[in-house]
Amino acid sequence: MPHKWEYPWYAAWDLAFHMIPFALIDPEFAKSQMALFLREWYMHPNGQLPAYEWALSDVNPPVHAWACWRVYKIDGKLQGKKDFAFLESVFHKLLMNFTWWVNRKDALGNNIFEGGFLGLDNIGIFDRSKPIPGGGMIEQSDGTSWMAMYCLNMLKIAFELALVNPAYEDVASKFFEHFLYIGSAMNANPDISLWNEEDGFYYDNILIPGDGGYKRIPTRVRSMVGLIPLFAGDTLEPSLINRLPGFRKRMEWFIRHRPDLCGNLASMTREGAGERRLLSIVPWNRLERVLRTLLDEREFLSPHGIRSVSRHHKDNPFVLWLDGGPHGVSYEPAESTTGLFGGNSNWRGPVWFPVNYLIIEALQKYNHYFGEEFKVECPTGSGRWMNLGEVAAEISRRLSRIFLCDGAGRRPVFGGAEKFQRDPHFRDYVLFYEYFHGDNGAGIGASHQTGWTGLVAKLLQQSGE
Repeated sequence: MPHKWEYPWYAAWDLAFHMIPFALIDPEFAKSQMALFLREWYMHPNGQLPAYEWALSDVNPPVHAWACWRVYKIDGKLQGKKDFAFLESVFHKLLMNFTWWVNRKDALGNNIFEGGFLGLDNIGIFDRSKPIPGGGMIEQSDGTSWMAMYCLNMLKIAFELALVNPAYEDVASKFFEHFLYIGSAMNANPDISLWNEEDGFYYDNILIPGDGGYKRIPTRVRSMVGLIPLFAGDTLEPSLINRLPGFRKRMEWFIRHRPDLCGNLASMTREGAGERRLLSIVPWNRLERVLRTLLDEREFLSPHGIRSVSRHHKDNPFVLWLDGGPHGVSYEPAESTTGLFGGNSNWRGPVWFPVNYLIIEALQKYNHYFGEEFKVECPTGSGRWMNLGEVAAEISRRLSRIFLCDGAGRRPVFGGAEKFQRDPHFRDYVLFYEYFHGDNGAGIGASHQTGWTGLVAKLLQQSGE
């Protein structure tokens, strides 16, 4: 973490996002940082990556593979050549980390994961890194979706390596199949599904031990936890699959013999692109319902990005009585009002850049598959219909708007701080806050979190392109 007034401190998933804008400046440094965290100095012999400085054994979202792939792609574009040696080196270490997740965070072996804290601080109804009141565990929509995304990241890397070494086709098949198992567990298995048909949204399940097993209780909090399934989506290009005959043969066998698991694999003939397949945790018929909530300004869509908790909970707090006491979540657009995690961080309403960036990227991937055939109202109820690429661009503009001068010459990031808004010695020195007010975009939390809020540089670059 690039602190200037305190001290530089270690945080795993933060660094993964830091390296995306940094790769535009110095791709060699970005690659060295991604490789460093996978070295024996940091990675445990069992494959776990330490989370953050004051609780190394805690768990952050497994975004390292995604960041390695994105840095690899940025580096290749800037340098004009692909660094296969870097990609192959990190892939072998990431295999160890993926295996740790599968062995340690899927307690019941049902492809639904219980990641724990996952860096989202107080987004849940209680501290997710501690024992659950009344015993039991949380089956997490976000933890499971991060693992599905991990599968797709590893699949993409394996494809790239298989173009040089066909031996990687076998590994690609493994991640393809594992993704389908996770997608089926999240959506198709009625006993453990995290989808709520009534609300059209994904929720965590709390498992409370009882006679002969567990009782599952859905925690119906509309939060980023239920949007993270959107991240687990990508396309399989026919031109690539045709160059990997071993993988194609195994994929077609699996589709033919395990149709029960292939509900999250879609294909259609597309003019000019041939037959393209979509791998997505969120089936197309559920995607529209999730997006309707995401793009509702009374829920997640703010003038400055996507809120971490729906504004619906401002007037409708969620409360669950468990182990003799109430546990709840309400919409808090600014600083935290709860003592969870010391009250110094808030995922109960503010806008956070890392997850917003992944939402934009996910919408671009869905648009690559659907194109003009899939449009949604943006904002919901406005009568303005957009394809998902246009929706991604709209969210990107709203995020960028945090830092840009409006018609009155004011930057939302500075909120009501008049010295920053007006003083010529301050007004053009923009601070990269940790997160942003869910209603007005004012910077909140640490003012020097240059890393993942620096993703706005990548959004501005993409907008220019």
